[in-house]
Amino acid sequence: MPKKIVALQWLLDLPRPGKRIVALLADALFLALSLWAAWALRFEDASWLPTNGHLLLFGGTVALTIAAFIKLGLYRAVIRFISEKALLAIIAGVALSAAILIILGYLLQVPVPRSVPVIYAAFAFLFVAGTRFAIRGLVQYPRQRSRQAVLVAGTGETGMQLALALGRGTEFRPAGFVSVDEEQDATNIAGLPVYGVEKLRKAIREHDVTRVLLALDDAEAQQRKRLLAILEPLSVAVQTVPSMSELVSGKARINDIRDLEIEDLLGRDPVRPDLKLLAESITGKVVMVTGAGGSIGSELCRQILRHKPRVLVLFEQSEFALYSIERELATVNTVNDYGVDIQPLLGSVVHRRRCEAVMRAFSVNAVYHAAAYKHVPLVEHNIIEGVQNNVFGTWHAAEAAVAAGVERFVLISTDKAVRPTNVMGASKRMAELVLQALARRQEKTVFSMVRFGNVLGSSGSVVPLFRDQIRDGGPVTVTHPDIIRYFMTIPEASQLVLQAGAMGQGGEVFVLDMGEPVKIADLARKMIHLMGLTEKTDDRPEGDIRITFTGLRPGEKLFEELLIGDDPQGTAHARIMKAREVFMPWEELEALLEKLKLASTAFDCQRVIDLILEAPTGYNPNGDVADLVWCNGQPFKASEEDLSGKVRRLN
Repeated sequence: MPKKIVALQWLLDLPRPGKRIVALLADALFLALSLWAAWALRFEDASWLPTNGHLLLFGGTVALTIAAFIKLGLYRAVIRFISEKALLAIIAGVALSAAILIILGYLLQVPVPRSVPVIYAAFAFLFVAGTRFAIRGLVQYPRQRSRQAVLVAGTGETGMQLALALGRGTEFRPAGFVSVDEEQDATNIAGLPVYGVEKLRKAIREHDVTRVLLALDDAEAQQRKRLLAILEPLSVAVQTVPSMSELVSGKARINDIRDLEIEDLLGRDPVRPDLKLLAESITGKVVMVTGAGGSIGSELCRQILRHKPRVLVLFEQSEFALYSIERELATVNTVNDYGVDIQPLLGSVVHRRRCEAVMRAFSVNAVYHAAAYKHVPLVEHNIIEGVQNNVFGTWHAAEAAVAAGVERFVLISTDKAVRPTNVMGASKRMAELVLQALARRQEKTVFSMVRFGNVLGSSGSVVPLFRDQIRDGGPVTVTHPDIIRYFMTIPEASQLVLQAGAMGQGGEVFVLDMGEPVKIADLARKMIHLMGLTEKTDDRPEGDIRITFTGLRPGEKLFEELLIGDDPQGTAHARIMKAREVFMPWEELEALLEKLKLASTAFDCQRVIDLILEAPTGYNPNGDVADLVWCNGQPFKASEEDLSGKVRRLN
């Protein structure tokens, strides 16, 4: 091991008091050397020797300067982690030392030429500051080289904070900034070069960058989509830091780096809520959310809580899901002092009397009905349960709302209800028909429906599935190369649901603006590239992850629609439309529901399918009945009289 490295290691291994003594002695030596150099340079005589008076002046200046350094806390700083802020203490100490030199020279009657204090201060600063930062550099250099080089995209406050945090960390080394402002190209910030987006490829190659970290301020966020479009073909890992709201609320730290979410690619402006409208329907009211523990239901609860209802009733059949969302909301409620009374209740929407008892007990004003089975293949394989939950659950919850005098009832629907090819979509369209008919049968409760497409991050979403498959080394499975879907983030969908629900007058089917459709195969490729990997194909066998096409699943179609008709109406909100949909009079629908109830109680899947086909749902199944029990067992048989009596007892 080289001598200088051995000496450095010896210094680092010293106990804290020993290091302080070494630093103090080194400063004393360098201060004395600076004093001699100032006089020698002034007289232009390298052989100049101090007189006794000069020695006394030097000793007093060094002693008082060391005392000043101690007072300024210079010896409490850990040199290997010393920051640029220490420069201020050193500058203050050196300036004070120069003043001490002048004063002592006057008191001791030792002539001090006017240029000497200036020269002395310059030498003292170079020695005292230089040695400290040189040692820091020597200590950190091996660690710096072993850390992964990263580029920080963003030159605002968030980017600066991230670069500072990474510089103090042990895993990543900031190699430079990426700026969406071309005027900042070729400049320096905090000693790091700034590259314009057009020079990204060059910067990645020069610094051997392993990933790019997005740290864009609000003013830069509008350039996110352009930046990601440039980064995608580079196959470098792209990650992001928490949003400013998460940092301010204390939910995350600036160096909590996470994988880039695909919702970051949407490039949509945030939803601007009509606070007055929401206040009228939520603030100070008793609001109930069914399916409160689900992905949509839980986000509805979070956003409703922020609008401070008097009571928030969480209705959920899953014990664990109810426990999780109640615990989360209770914490937020306490921290923010919302003062909301949160009531977690177990129950199923298929039990009408349970729903009515809950609504009456808490005098519920508004119900957001998010409870549903929504995974297409699972409902296709479990037809009876899907119909029971989605159709009869909605019917029973809605009838309970009417009986309990609920003012407003909002159904969370889906784009799969439009010309459905699967039981899940058909059952949700049946649920819409139920509310449309009930809205015309009575006037006490305002019923409305909100229809939207796939929600990123919800249970059943392809995004977490693709991410797990990529992390496992692939392959990424896509059902068809041409399959297309609409996407929306959970918070955006929930916010628009609340907006649409507050606008309802009775029987409307609201449709949310889902933006541009996304090709699922392209989305998979984007995820592969933005995680720093390449697609493996027959033309590129050296790639990392292969995409395989497995074929359409039962009930799945290539593209989804949001409207049955082609003449939607606008609303007061730019992203919410009103659909003009066919409906059934209550008398006809009730008769059909009774037949459907008998068929589902008999576990007669074929009869259930036939009855759904009779309704104006637009249902067009693309295959045979796929219910697992129906296909693998003997159908349960019972007389119509027995079933009618059983249904009456159940109600």
